[in-house]
Amino acid sequence: MLLRKFAILLPALLLCAPSLPRLHAQESASASAPQEKVIIDTDIGDDIDDAFALALAVSSPRLQILGVTTAWGDTDLRARLVARFLSQTGHADIPVTEGPRTHSTNTFTQARWAQAWPRPAQGYPGAVDFIRDQVRRYPGQITLIAIAPYSNLGALIHEDPAAFNQLKRVVLMGGSIRRGYGDLGYLPDHGPDAEYNVAMDVPASQALFTSGVPIFMMPLDSTQLKLDEVLRATLFSQDTRITDALDALYQEWSYATSNPTPTLYDAMAVASVIDPDLCPTRPMHIVVDSKGFTRVAAGAPNANVCLSSDSDRFFHFYMHTVLGSAGR
Repeated sequence: MLLRKFAILLPALLLCAPSLPRLHAQESASASAPQEKVIIDTDIGDDIDDAFALALAVSSPRLQILGVTTAWGDTDLRARLVARFLSQTGHADIPVTEGPRTHSTNTFTQARWAQAWPRPAQGYPGAVDFIRDQVRRYPGQITLIAIAPYSNLGALIHEDPAAFNQLKRVVLMGGSIRRGYGDLGYLPDHGPDAEYNVAMDVPASQALFTSGVPIFMMPLDSTQLKLDEVLRATLFSQDTRITDALDALYQEWSYATSNPTPTLYDAMAVASVIDPDLCPTRPMHIVVDSKGFTRVAAGAPNANVCLSSDSDRFFHFYMHTVLGSAGR
């Protein structure tokens, strides 16, 4: 049994080994750099990538997480999931707020884990008000990491565009420029798709891309990052509070979807805030059409878009950051 486990883990350990000196140097530099103030806006609980993104965020000393806001669908249950995750991983001090509930046809795959956490007697504070209050407190200093449909962002733009424009930037997972779902570079690409986060709330997406706030965009082109069985074995073999929580959520998601392999779309948005070199961007003018496609058009750039990323480099970074956090 021990030999079999070692055989499973050895390829991942060998894969990571050449990068350890560089990663240690990056961690040392990151520890001395000023922290980035962030708010994470998430629809955690349906797909599993939000949980992996949140795990990365709480593991990095580079980020000062001012709060986590939930968006889309059952935002109260999502908030309970976030609150349980933060509490069980030693980050119960991070505020959790919920956005307006919307209609969603997605399966809440991790509902049982969330339902085991009690709802506060007074509920959770409102996400839109929370974002507004934070940007007024820290004008020009907050990066909003948007890894959900942009309903909360659209609501704030509608209610208080001046407050929204006090954000430093929005870093989002969303859109599709050249590659759509399933285009992993092995076969001819079938072209862009209407990506979920954009297409679920087209008016909010259009308002975001015309808001004037700097946007850093991680589309399907650069975020279809597959957590394969070797990486999963390495990650879940570690006995930490973060890996235990991730494993429990992964098991619920995998059972509900009959899918063993997560795609860590949202984790790239978080990773690019910590280390922008993981997903280099180029300026583009992006227009959101009526069907939720993100089209490149003529005009002054309104977004910095990452069209490709190195999966091996991303996973070296991800694994080292999340597993290295156990010692901090």
